[in-house]
Amino acid sequence: MTGTVQSAPGAAGPVVGVGIVGMGSIGVLHALALRDLAPRARLVAYSGGGDLDAHLTPGGHAAHVPPDDVVRHEDVDVVAVCTPSGSHARLALAALEAGKHVVVEKPLALTVGDALRVERVARERGLLVSMVSQRRFEPQHQALRRALDDGALGRLRLVATHVPWYRDDDYYAAAPWRSSTRQGGGSLMNQGVHNVDLLRWLCGPVESVTAQAGTLARAVGPGPVAADDTAEDTTVATLRLASGALGVVTTTTATPPGFPATLALHGSHGSVELAQDEVLRWDVPGVAAPGSGGSAGGAADPLAIGHAGHRAQWERVLAALDGAAPPPVGAADAVETVRLLCAIREAAATGRAVRPADLAARESAAPVR
Repeated sequence: MTGTVQSAPGAAGPVVGVGIVGMGSIGVLHALALRDLAPRARLVAYSGGGDLDAHLTPGGHAAHVPPDDVVRHEDVDVVAVCTPSGSHARLALAALEAGKHVVVEKPLALTVGDALRVERVARERGLLVSMVSQRRFEPQHQALRRALDDGALGRLRLVATHVPWYRDDDYYAAAPWRSSTRQGGGSLMNQGVHNVDLLRWLCGPVESVTAQAGTLARAVGPGPVAADDTAEDTTVATLRLASGALGVVTTTTATPPGFPATLALHGSHGSVELAQDEVLRWDVPGVAAPGSGGSAGGAADPLAIGHAGHRAQWERVLAALDGAAPPPVGAADAVETVRLLCAIREAAATGRAVRPADLAARESAAPVR
């Protein structure tokens, strides 16, 4: 794997220079994670937001520059893309073309074609791409993955994830893209993505999906987003997994005051139910239950998620750059989550069952969004 990281005395490995494109609320979580990992990683450049407090840049001053300058900065080895979802693929490709590794917030792209293009360029250039799926690294989900790998739950029969969250009008007014389907808004692509990713990662490929969606709590046009582009705020999908198990996914931002996202897996030998990182049920013969965490989650406040998960993923990114581990949530893995998200959207739009594996790449000469 190529890179330009350089060694520094006293560090556990070579110092990795990071540039953050989009220093909004999520970008700050990345900055906090990098601060905790100093001096192994150092924030050297960022775009957006205001001037950073010194406590976020313990390695020294970070340049506050336009996005293109972050991507081209000579001391940046890894570009973290923390912008609105509709620009993820375009910025990831720009960083790869500049010879940088990429850490990109969820989702990797809004279309399968764009996701595949990012994966192809990264593979051809020998560069790392990691989609942020920090919830995979929570201890409860790690314990559940081990139990599944060991066969402790037996054969999965029914799986379900529910994301009954709430976002008020101020949340949408602060960033109009959150209301736009074309820009990656909506309860499925913007809020439910993490639980959809968890379900796929834990339970394996999805064979087919059916779905319905609606905008139930917010007015549909006129406004900053056209009526035909207004993102749904509620989605319900049914899944048939390749393993034979059946599943349900529900996402919404229309249920005040907002409740923790849940994940339930029922197998032939045992069952597990989690609410965010709280263990509600752990009936797994021979396997002790992990302890519950204390995360508030993002049920009503997107800033309540904390940065521990981002730090855990960045630790694995640094290990991958050292050649000590595979990239966490690499490009090919991220493509499959995009496939499932897009299949649910297409099923809701058409009223037909959709096979994620059948979704065309739709490569074209048009610029990536």
